[in-house]
Amino acid sequence: MYLTQPVHKGLRERPEALAAVCGEERLTRAQFADRIARFAGALQRLGLGPGDRVGMMSLNSLRFVEFFYGTWWAGGVINPVNIRWSPKEVAYSLDDCDTRILIVDATFAPMVAALRGLSTSLKTVLYAGRGAVPEGMLSLQALMDEAAPVADAGRGRDDLAAVMYTGGTTGMPKGVMLSHTNLFVNALSNMAAVPRAPGNIGLVAAPMFHVAGCGLTLILMMRLVPAIVVPMFDELAIFNAVQTHGVNEMFLVPTMIQRLLDHPRFAEFNLRSMRNLLYGAAPIDAALLERAMQALPGVDFSQAYGMTELSPTIAVLGPAEHRPGPNQARWLRAAGRPVPIAEVRIVDPEGNDCPLGTVGEIVARGPMVMQGYWNKPKETAAALKNGWMHTGDGGRMDEDGYLYVVDRIKDMIVTGGENVYSAEVENAIAQLPPVAMSAVIGVPDERWGERVHAVIVLRPGSALDEAAVINHCKTLIAGYKCPRSVEFRDALPLTAAGKLQKFALREPYWAGKARRVN
Repeated sequence: MYLTQPVHKGLRERPEALAAVCGEERLTRAQFADRIARFAGALQRLGLGPGDRVGMMSLNSLRFVEFFYGTWWAGGVINPVNIRWSPKEVAYSLDDCDTRILIVDATFAPMVAALRGLSTSLKTVLYAGRGAVPEGMLSLQALMDEAAPVADAGRGRDDLAAVMYTGGTTGMPKGVMLSHTNLFVNALSNMAAVPRAPGNIGLVAAPMFHVAGCGLTLILMMRLVPAIVVPMFDELAIFNAVQTHGVNEMFLVPTMIQRLLDHPRFAEFNLRSMRNLLYGAAPIDAALLERAMQALPGVDFSQAYGMTELSPTIAVLGPAEHRPGPNQARWLRAAGRPVPIAEVRIVDPEGNDCPLGTVGEIVARGPMVMQGYWNKPKETAAALKNGWMHTGDGGRMDEDGYLYVVDRIKDMIVTGGENVYSAEVENAIAQLPPVAMSAVIGVPDERWGERVHAVIVLRPGSALDEAAVINHCKTLIAGYKCPRSVEFRDALPLTAAGKLQKFALREPYWAGKARRVN
């Protein structure tokens, strides 16, 4: 199992077939194979060795697809940089796994100066944008033009393929180590769980630094169907892509679906080519799902549940469960049934199986489970116990094998499809001198699913307002992690032993709801 297999297969079987499109740029499978072989040659000339990491900080593009496959072809490991992070967070992710080569586009080239001042590992920056090459960077295209195509390095199976960073429970991001097998079998499993027509055309609108956008790209390439890439989520860009290219399938997070439906020009576009819409990364509101199914009556809807550490999917709620029937209302509350490769259990704190219908922690085992967190043995040991990945999600399973996510055991918030660990935000807030204590929780939000909410106790005689807290956090952490609302209290609820009781803070916001995730 090696991730460059579709490149060889496409070159042999369909060399003149369309591989990928972004804007006016189109690549056949033969052109794509040539470019990634040159891309790999350029990386090797820069000194890339087997297992070395290469980063990319860019909007979605064909260069991003080439980054995936060219790095693997060269024998390297991808580190797709979260473009929503602050320079400090990006520099940490580069240094944590010793990423020495970074590729940037025109949008993120201005951040390079700050990164050079913050990162100790970054040595070489390649510019993949249009126009003049910024000072201190090398032109990726010029290097590819000069490089001879090289042979595939042939890495696969348990060889490391990606280090993908996710939020940290202690305030620092964790590098999830995914092998070739992890990502390869996840793609196969997804294809088995959600069958698509052989001639489908796919749209990549989710960010490619995210495991969902990366995963969809791998699935499309593996099926040898065209991938239509849009630089970022934009309603009109998606409408135009579907109409122009006859797109049949895409992946969206619930907030993206809502923005498409809310757009005033939604009804103007011909979207009848759409056949499959996969959604996930956050729970979807029942009213939003019903509205989407009514607005797109010819589309098969499917939901995917998982996490980066699971490559990422372990359960799917397929098209059949979304169709009208006596069980539809019950099924649509579920996350889905386990995919073919995943064993899923609900366990109590001692690791024993919970009775059907009883809430416990969702754990999973199978070839999609990560190798661990980069250079974090304690966090790895806590997450992986006897081969089972402990998700930190509270859930239950019914007698028909459907999985329901009802709460979070770990201190995490999912806002707009992005994971935010409370500790990251609390560490940022703690750097404000007036703050004596803070607690960050997730509260229901109509637009974002969950909102990052901070509860703060000030030191005696100190003053602070909501805007100052939010603006301070934006200098340290990504914007989506920053509080969207702040309240000030005289005290926080504590146990007799002085432990913070976050459930007491959450209770008023979640009272009356069947589940404590949104």
